[in-house]
Amino acid sequence: MTQTDPRRRMASMAYFAIIAILGGNFGFAAIQGDYGVFRQAQTAGEISELTSERDRLAGELDELQNLTKRLSDHFLDMDLLDEQVRSVLGYVRADEIVIR
Repeated sequence: MTQTDPRRRMASMAYFAIIAILGGNFGFAAIQGDYGVFRQAQTAGEISELTSERDRLAGELDELQNLTKRLSDHFLDMDLLDEQVRSVLGYVRADEIVIR
């Protein structure tokens, strides 16, 4: 049997320890770092939430633009105007009965 030099053994152990530490550091950064797997999954979830909120707000905007157009000077919808006057101002015709 041949005996190895203690310095050589320590050098090889230090080399493998440094490699293991660097590998662990890069592995940790790949999973939980700023651009890691968990952050990408979180970003994908935020994108889907914000996309659904954007679509909801776009529908709400279309509805409000339609109501605004129907109450504009160029196009006046009398039924919508009557509905708004009743709901916002609380007006009732003289021949109507209000039940609450």
